[in-house]
Amino acid sequence: MRSALTRSPNYKYWGFGAIAITTFASVADHGSVNVALPTIAEHFDIDLPTVQWVVISFALTVSAFLLPMGRLSDLVGRKEVFIAGSLLAAVGAALAGASSVYFLLVFARVLQGLGNAMSQGTGTAIVISIFPGSERGKAIGMIMTIVGTGSVAGPAVGGILTDTLGWRWAFYYNIPLCLIGMIASMVVLEGRKRQFEDSGSPDGHGFDWPGALLSTAALVTILLTVMNIHKVGPASPYISAGFVGFVALFASFIWWELRTPSPMLDLTFFKRMTFSFGVSAAFLTFLGSSATLFLTPFYLQKVLGYEPMLAGLIVVPGAACMAILGPLCGHLSDRFGWRKFTVGGLCLSVAGLAMLSRVSEDTSALMVIPALMLQSGGMGVFYSPNTSSILSVVERGKYGVVTAFLNLVRNSANVASVAVATAIVTATMAIMGYEPSLAAVTDGAGSGVKTAFVFGMRNAYVIMMCLILAAMTMSVFRFRRVAEMPPVPTT
Repeated sequence: MRSALTRSPNYKYWGFGAIAITTFASVADHGSVNVALPTIAEHFDIDLPTVQWVVISFALTVSAFLLPMGRLSDLVGRKEVFIAGSLLAAVGAALAGASSVYFLLVFARVLQGLGNAMSQGTGTAIVISIFPGSERGKAIGMIMTIVGTGSVAGPAVGGILTDTLGWRWAFYYNIPLCLIGMIASMVVLEGRKRQFEDSGSPDGHGFDWPGALLSTAALVTILLTVMNIHKVGPASPYISAGFVGFVALFASFIWWELRTPSPMLDLTFFKRMTFSFGVSAAFLTFLGSSATLFLTPFYLQKVLGYEPMLAGLIVVPGAACMAILGPLCGHLSDRFGWRKFTVGGLCLSVAGLAMLSRVSEDTSALMVIPALMLQSGGMGVFYSPNTSSILSVVERGKYGVVTAFLNLVRNSANVASVAVATAIVTATMAIMGYEPSLAAVTDGAGSGVKTAFVFGMRNAYVIMMCLILAAMTMSVFRFRRVAEMPPVPTT
């Protein structure tokens, strides 16, 4: 059956379908668990900061292991690592749903995070590898559609299951999805030999254990530091120690990677202008965009007084724009080039953030909805062409680690974006004489507290807009030296 599928002209779509199932489950899981957090806190009789470790432990694990798992997939086979990750994610979901104590739930989320780290970047690399180079943008756009769909469906599914069957089903429903994706991948996908036949196998050196340990330690250190700035303040000695520790670990990682014969990440990629400028633009874009989906729903519910369901519906059109424009602009960029789409997409995002930076305590949803559509739609226009441009200067045999690195850039920027935006909002509230905490902005809070929150949110959106403008500048100039990296001949 597999041989018949691989000979089919539609094999690339069969392969994409197999990967898409697990990708959808991974993305939807994040949203569904967020919705279930209040119920989980009530069940285990714990406070909100404690229950947030259900999400934090998952996010830290994914970010810390994306790069090592991407490199491992290039060495031992992407299909094998992807299948193992799907199975581990299913096991973690089962343990999470069956947890009788809170510690076991957090441990299960770590297992889920490790499974997702194995499947996220690896699945993207598999899809891009089975599509021809002339359709790279189209392939990335199709992946974006699955990510956008999962982002919309996750909170809805999680809310329905939590209300009807209990919080445990916010984890259980992931099990069949992961297992179906795993079985489909086993049946459809070719193994390691097929993956590398077009570009040669990766180098035969062993796995870079010191590089993996240093990169993991550096990422965990910086993410924990950034996430706690708004809690203890930027002048805290703990924050200073965290930044010093990160610099030391990151410098050690670079020193080691430049000297080992089999680096975790080939740092010579950054000598290629398209790669370095594209990665930098992606980081700044996510840093300047991701907090929108955190602050705006909070604003809709706590300031404007919308019910959670209605607030969720207001966000849906923006997510739909991203899901639709992603594959469309990815496909068009294969024909007409990347720059006009990356720059044009960021222009749309800047326009959306400019509108959001003008909201007040009585702003109509009719202003918020088009602003979110512009901001999210711009992200959809930007992401596929930008990623395609980065991968155009990378050998196919290194797709695993590079796509994992790009996922790491996105995840790290997402975490940092929320942390930085929260710090800006709470600092503004403190300057205006109110408690510097988002918990102070409740349905029963005074108008002064809500006004201070809105001012802080507007300041955050202005700074985020400046970050997007910086990314736009990089997107304008980075294609001048594309020709510096000639295509790698096939073996």
